[in-house]
Amino acid sequence: MNSIFPASYSTLMPSALADLVSRKYGWPAVQCEFLMRGVGDTYLVESAGNRYILRVYRSSHRNRVQIGAEVDLLLALQQAEVPVSFPIPDHAGEHVQVISAVEGQRYAVLFSYAAGSSVAILNAAQLGELGRQMARFHQISAGLELLGGLGSSNSRWTFDLETTLFGPLARLKPYFAEDPAGYAWFEQAVEQVVAKLTQLDVSAFSTGYCHFDFLPKNFHFDGDNVTFFDFDFMGRGWLVYDIMSFWQQMTIHVHFGRMTPEALDEAYAHFLAAYRTYRSVSEQELEAVPYLTLGFWLFYSDFHTTHDGFYEFVQPGHLKIRVRFIQQLMKKYWPDPFPAPEIPD
Repeated sequence: MNSIFPASYSTLMPSALADLVSRKYGWPAVQCEFLMRGVGDTYLVESAGNRYILRVYRSSHRNRVQIGAEVDLLLALQQAEVPVSFPIPDHAGEHVQVISAVEGQRYAVLFSYAAGSSVAILNAAQLGELGRQMARFHQISAGLELLGGLGSSNSRWTFDLETTLFGPLARLKPYFAEDPAGYAWFEQAVEQVVAKLTQLDVSAFSTGYCHFDFLPKNFHFDGDNVTFFDFDFMGRGWLVYDIMSFWQQMTIHVHFGRMTPEALDEAYAHFLAAYRTYRSVSEQELEAVPYLTLGFWLFYSDFHTTHDGFYEFVQPGHLKIRVRFIQQLMKKYWPDPFPAPEIPD
């Protein structure tokens, strides 16, 4: 009796995916190439001189309803002419393909191709475009309620203090068995973030669906025109989280000497001025930005414990290096009267 040994994850054959796309979309001579493995698997699809991106989700990470919410957001953004890589329907009008893999049912979505490439250090025109288009995205996302309501097992991420600070901190504790000082630092840092936020009127912060990962790897520039993609971590929360993720990336550039502090301040001001041409952001929201970065790091470190592709990032040696890096950033960018906790020896 022939049987297939069970697997928790498989890499789907590009040639079989090409056949699937050809059959579902009615396109001739489809070619498919595996590009990268990450939260999901990414493939380049080509047909009749046109390029597309096929994203194959991992069933352990996203269910059908959650993927549908991502599709709905992107279609709303496309309709509003916000520059995003958008899902493309097949000839039956379906955006989500169902695939029977070794590990069980998986889902795939075909997206438009984002022209251009990632740019690490943006020029003035690109900063302006990024600010304007992020604000336009927020204008749309703030007014949406998508399938998979909050609080259900099918919901998207919810970004709040529980999901970005308290929950991740508790779940990460076992991974700090060899670095108790590092964990104690995180505990103290979380307390200081909470203390800072209690001084702000967070009830007035704008909310909506955030990308929560606005790093250069997730948007392409074709000249001065931007296209956003990879909304896999989209969820509902304060919209300033998106501003935070972009600002934080620039602080990392400064840390490694790719930007000067003066260049960061100038770029951030230019970006914010462009953002404010479409949408307001309060001074209190901007005051929270340096402190919200801690939640970004804790959220993604917590996620790394749930995905075998990222297990290396929570191994003791790697985790200790990352913690010390986060400590250095906090120490530099948390202004008085809430300085970052002292870095243990």
